Amino acid sequence: MLITDLLERNAELYPDEEALVEINPTMNASHYITWREYSLIEPTGANAYRKSMTWKEFDCEANKFANLLLSKGIKKGDKVAILLMNSIEWLPIYFGILKMGGLAVPLNYRYTSEEIKYCLELAECKCFIFGKDFIGRVESLYGRLPGVKIALYVGLEELALAESYNRQIDLFSTNKPKVELSLNDDAAIYFSSGTTGFPKAILHGHEALISSAMTEQNHHKQEHDDVFLCIPPLYHTGAKMHWFGSLYSGSKGVLLKGVKPEWILKTAHEEKASIVWLLVPWVQDILDNLENGNLNLNDYDLSKWRLMHIGAQPIPPSLIKRWKKVFPNHQYDTNYGLSESIGPGCVHLGIENIHKVGAIGKAGYLWETRIVDDNGNDVKDNEVGELIVKGPGVMKCYYNNEEATKESLKDGWLYTGDMAKMDEDGFIYLVDRKKDVIISGGENLYPVQIEDFLRKNNAIKDVAVIGLPDERLGEIAAAIIEVKEGFNLTEDEVNNFCLELPRYKRPKKIIFADVPRNPTGKIEKPRLREIYIGASVVELQNEIKG
Repeated sequence: MLITDLLERNAELYPDEEALVEINPTMNASHYITWREYSLIEPTGANAYRKSMTWKEFDCEANKFANLLLSKGIKKGDKVAILLMNSIEWLPIYFGILKMGGLAVPLNYRYTSEEIKYCLELAECKCFIFGKDFIGRVESLYGRLPGVKIALYVGLEELALAESYNRQIDLFSTNKPKVELSLNDDAAIYFSSGTTGFPKAILHGHEALISSAMTEQNHHKQEHDDVFLCIPPLYHTGAKMHWFGSLYSGSKGVLLKGVKPEWILKTAHEEKASIVWLLVPWVQDILDNLENGNLNLNDYDLSKWRLMHIGAQPIPPSLIKRWKKVFPNHQYDTNYGLSESIGPGCVHLGIENIHKVGAIGKAGYLWETRIVDDNGNDVKDNEVGELIVKGPGVMKCYYNNEEATKESLKDGWLYTGDMAKMDEDGFIYLVDRKKDVIISGGENLYPVQIEDFLRKNNAIKDVAVIGLPDERLGEIAAAIIEVKEGFNLTEDEVNNFCLELPRYKRPKKIIFADVPRNPTGKIEKPRLREIYIGASVVELQNEIKG
């Protein structure tokens, strides 16, 4: 079975049931339109609060886009890049690419023009489809993308640099294209999140896509009457592969365009969401607003909400304890994964294991895990080593990067670069990124452990710990602390709070500032190092001059 077979099955079984809903909280809340209505009117008049699409319409739109691409000379094996904000068009476009045998290449919507150019060239894309939010960035690349033969624009405006997707899509057949696909075929190229450097192109096959759907449904038990509220960006494997569980069960997915706490709760209330995947900052914001009285739970009917799951980074146990106090009946799960392992699921906690909150869990469905030393040997329980994983969702390679592939793939095992340990019950705990470990005076400091401790302080909203160069110790731990609104916190208060930590783990420098995170919720530590390590060098130079 292929991932496209699931869409076609749902179109047959549930043709008139809602498959996708887009909620735009910035629009008039009384303005609801169906996909058919949306496709017939100008985009300027189509920014409805709620748009909806049935399973039959979803499959037909995917088929039309597949046939459009084939008519333009795009063939099986060609790469098609997608640069769109979350929208109701996103997934039909993605599945249209798969149906005609192309490789879908989703791009991060935060990329600069030069990063877009880099990724299009690295992945050797022949077609590029983008939305109105990116016209300026794409215009600056006009004439500088010789490999891109076809550019399409999701909108009705006439652009010199691209053809209109909207003006052409209804001219093509809704019949499934006659292209043979197999599990061994290449299906998609994703880009690494860039938290450890410039993004690498990650090649996945059709086997990885369908395995991720099976893993997700096994973990979270999606049934046909579930409703999944999806907020993170669809260009990333995390959001899409969690939604694959809804595809597997033929259940409705809701795309929310915004992350404000009141929007999340209002949408969960209106759409009767049963499964909501959140990131750490959103969980914090919801709890903070409930605790300070800005939001009132009595204003929402959240009785259908059964599961809150979270991922993309180590999860502070104190945060989940806060959540369970407010939502005691919620099931909880955390999911670990990488784009190289087709997203979340290669390790998961399991909804039955909340007593192990703080762990990322055990090997996921269809997956194997090990924790090894620098020589590839398994370490003992409670010893720190590198987490490696093996399963049908492991990438085929880093596209056009043989050296990086050899470093990460060894005998079928994916070396994640994450440091972890396993307890006596077999549960895995993340310690930190291998490249984020701070070596201070010969001691290994794991920033995540210090961050988890600091988050127990009620005045701290978010925190990131990085290493700063130090002449005597080599490196010292610096804590960048974002303080909650309405709270005050001083350096002395932080230092006193840290007295419970062993002396060598205490941050030697405290910086009060915002903690930047990427759209998938990961702390942008390379950016923090660029800011604060660079600043440290300037300070040192000024001292020498003085």
